[in-house]
Amino acid sequence: MISTENLSKHYGKLKAVDRVSINVRKGDIYGFLGLNGAGKTTTIRMLLGLIGPTSGKAYLNGTRVNPGNPSMWKDIGYLVEVPYSYPDLTVRENLEIIRRLRLMNDKESTERIIEKLKLGHYKDVLSKNLSLGNAQRLGLAKALIHNPDILLLDEPANGLDPEGIVEIRDLLSDLALNKGVTIFISSHILGEISKLATHIGIIHEGKLIHESSVGEMVALRKHCLKIKTREMTGAGEILKKMGILLHYRVKEFLKYPLCRPYQILIRLQHCW
Repeated sequence: MISTENLSKHYGKLKAVDRVSINVRKGDIYGFLGLNGAGKTTTIRMLLGLIGPTSGKAYLNGTRVNPGNPSMWKDIGYLVEVPYSYPDLTVRENLEIIRRLRLMNDKESTERIIEKLKLGHYKDVLSKNLSLGNAQRLGLAKALIHNPDILLLDEPANGLDPEGIVEIRDLLSDLALNKGVTIFISSHILGEISKLATHIGIIHEGKLIHESSVGEMVALRKHCLKIKTREMTGAGEILKKMGILLHYRVKEFLKYPLCRPYQILIRLQHCW
């Protein structure tokens, strides 16, 4: 449903995205992880045809991404960076515009998506007066109003409170599991994405450095605990008897020569 072949975007000497190849199957939730500036948004913009690649190819639903082919976007929903809207129009009016632009004849779809995204209390509020979290909900409503087969979401949890994050997670999981929607979602938070995604790709400095199922990713993940102590030897002996692997990092504070705390990095043998 979503694939790229050596997709690259260069700005002069900066390789924002460098030969990224991914494949996302129908009904998968693909978590695209990376630090800020790693190339996540640039990749999504190329998938949407908002910017052209320097080299490589991108495909959605088997069709090569081409901004000159508007018909390919009828089954695509997206939210990229800031959830833009018409500031002096209400939530309902913003969604009505999207419904008409999508050439949807079902006039009830606006009310249904307002209810689904729990925007009922704000449907007559100007979008410029929405909180960041509710503006994000409006952006998601615009992405979902036409029941797309593919969703491309860039940091959709931005601005949402913990309850809102859980609600969106449940909504996206339901779309993928029960309706077969393919979801490509970027984030910089592994813990949150691991609760939602079926597959994970990690991008760093423009390169895809890891790709696997979530189960494989969890098996590879190591958990560490860092302890600071002045009695490194004694603490180390106690921890070794407990069967815990240790990595020592000694730091001496020259400003206070009589006070020499040490750091022990403990790698637990068993994940919790």
